[in-house]
Amino acid sequence: MKNGHWEKNLFQLIRRTSVDLPSDVEAVIRRALKKERKGSHAWWVLNAILENVALSRKNDTPICQDTGSLTFYFGVPVGFDTNAIVAHTRAAVAKATRQGYLRQNTIDSVSGASYDTNIGSASPVFIFQQQARKKVDVRLIMKGGGSENMGSQYSLPDVGIHADRDLEGVRRCILDAVWNAQGNGCAPGILGVCIGGDRATGYKHSKEQFLRRLADKSRVKALARLEEKIMKDVFKLGIGPMGLGGKTTLLGIKIDSLSRVPASYFVTISYMCWAFRRRGVLLGPEGGVHRWLY
Repeated sequence: MKNGHWEKNLFQLIRRTSVDLPSDVEAVIRRALKKERKGSHAWWVLNAILENVALSRKNDTPICQDTGSLTFYFGVPVGFDTNAIVAHTRAAVAKATRQGYLRQNTIDSVSGASYDTNIGSASPVFIFQQQARKKVDVRLIMKGGGSENMGSQYSLPDVGIHADRDLEGVRRCILDAVWNAQGNGCAPGILGVCIGGDRATGYKHSKEQFLRRLADKSRVKALARLEEKIMKDVFKLGIGPMGLGGKTTLLGIKIDSLSRVPASYFVTISYMCWAFRRRGVLLGPEGGVHRWLY
């Protein structure tokens, strides 16, 4: 792989993700603001969020002080040199950290020492998939620690919440997770849900749901209906932005499934805060930008 523009454009991907909320997320927040009573706690929180988004965009500063963990998803041509693009991405992450677009946010779990460039063991995270294409599809999710702490996993049946191994049981798990969060993780949030899989693949696939646009619906009709029903159910909980009450507890929910073994039925829920930082870019053979995504 020739160097070309790889590092420069990967740096721009990180910068844009950090400072500029995607248009589909901002649009949902604006619609939510109109539904809240003007002057209420919920209205003030959502209004402050939108003011923060505008200031971050104007001043080229991070949307949130917790720039979170970075997960890169790469769709690459068959035979592509993944080692080279990992090196370019690590260099871009280090540069973004030095320039203040990323907080020094990576800690050695044994010693407690900070990695000054955010380059450490499994930091950032790289996920590759070979595809029949000539361009490189790069997606980035930046996920803060507060929202990461709100993730949960259920093993059904769960007698505590009367959840059986069916979609009604899945619904009960999701509502229980939202209720337990009580606005923590910087609500209103977005949920990514995986039904099935094992404990590890469940979390991985639930986070992959954040790559979907907020306006889309599941291709599985039963799951699309479940997504719609849960949004209506959550509306009735009254938790609201930051747990201060109101109609807007979630901005969206994305549900998908994986196969499972007969003995296990996991429901895995990943939580994303309102600062839904995900962006993408299509890069050409020399690393030039073909098209920005989201």
